[in-house]
Amino acid sequence: MDQIAFGTDGWRATLDTFTDERVRIVGQAIADHLDAAGHDEPVAVGYDARETSEGFAESLAEVLAGNGFDVLLPERDAPTPVIAYAIVNRGLAGACMVTASHNPPEYNGVKFIPHDGAPALPDVTEDIVDRLAEPDLLPEDERGAIERVDLVSDHADAAREVVGRVAGDGSGGVDLSGLTVAYDAMHGSGRGVTDALLEAAGAEVVRLRCERDVTFGGDSPEPSAEHLEELAERVTDPESDVDLGIANDGDADRIAVVTPERGVLDANLFYAACYDRLLETDSGPAVRTVSTTFLVDRIAEAHGEAVYETPVGFKWVAEAMGEHDALFGGEESGGFTLRGHVREKDGVLMALLAAATHAAEPFDARVDRLLAEHGQIAAGKVSLDCADDRKAGVLDELEDHIPESVGGSPVAKVVTLDGFKLLLENGSWLLVRPSGTEPKLRVYAEADSDEAVDELLAEGRDLVEPLI
Repeated sequence: MDQIAFGTDGWRATLDTFTDERVRIVGQAIADHLDAAGHDEPVAVGYDARETSEGFAESLAEVLAGNGFDVLLPERDAPTPVIAYAIVNRGLAGACMVTASHNPPEYNGVKFIPHDGAPALPDVTEDIVDRLAEPDLLPEDERGAIERVDLVSDHADAAREVVGRVAGDGSGGVDLSGLTVAYDAMHGSGRGVTDALLEAAGAEVVRLRCERDVTFGGDSPEPSAEHLEELAERVTDPESDVDLGIANDGDADRIAVVTPERGVLDANLFYAACYDRLLETDSGPAVRTVSTTFLVDRIAEAHGEAVYETPVGFKWVAEAMGEHDALFGGEESGGFTLRGHVREKDGVLMALLAAATHAAEPFDARVDRLLAEHGQIAAGKVSLDCADDRKAGVLDELEDHIPESVGGSPVAKVVTLDGFKLLLENGSWLLVRPSGTEPKLRVYAEADSDEAVDELLAEGRDLVEPLI
């Protein structure tokens, strides 16, 4: 049990540690957590496209059913947001999702999603960890039923409804006719789901890596520029008939977009463009993490809207969206959701919103306009190796080493919401925070040019490395 540790988004580990025995222990802890909270509704158990995921999901289902819960399993591997939506749509007690998201194929993981469909907050995950125990199952005749069901269709209907309402064709629908989208599933669970949703809305879809491969082609299903070269080439080729590229990560809760002029679009710019589109037909504040662009704040201010900043981690975005009835929420790592949908990042929903946004005004043109109106922005980050047991000490020492200026601009304010964020008088910023998933410290920067970002990151590295 000492090998089971819930981090930012559940428990992930390599398969030498992530064993069936330990998965069943987690299942028992989740069953006891639900029972203690007074839940007796059914529970969903989803899983991604990894070779071992379905088997682990079946083990979780057996333990939950053995504790008296009826269990719903999807018909096949499914995106995490499909499972999250099913919780709210079907009034479930919660769900387990077997996935290691964007990690390499030698990893797997499991996370618990509570009854509101939003990511579990620390009080929930800490309670589950406190309850880790060997399975204790009821007699056969007292156990719950396990049923395979279609969870994709209802999610697709909900995605069409919410996107049609806030960014549709004016009649409450989403019309993508005339738009050609290249979709890269990265061999993950978005295949046959995201592409089908786009196609049903009228888009012509060119499919890349839309067949299941349990090894993800021998790579990580991470929708970053270095993993999306084929998609980028397809979209940016001057001879191409593709208007837009879209990719999901392994469990399709995150999105990346590729445009003809920019290639893989910085997620900060994607956030800004989508929020701008939403404000054309709706109103409401935005929620962003401490590492996400201030361009969102400038757009919000121009529309008389507020922006709420949270620590990194979508659970904090989701919490703030609920507190402030936010229109849009997201983070620079590619996770976003909309008001009126479940408060969990949803790469399938966002694919439909991205296509609808592009149909209204191409991303490149919209981003050019926003940067002209609100000022140029560039962003970057680097990671520094740092053992988990050193992170707190480094940050404690950093508090005594905050410089008076960075990149030639005085430090105007220090924000300690998540690590240390140095706000500079010229509008740039530098952020140092601990990773919640890896033994690393992250250094982020935003400025008005790539050169300025590079300078800030170099100074940030020089500031932190001697303390590690």
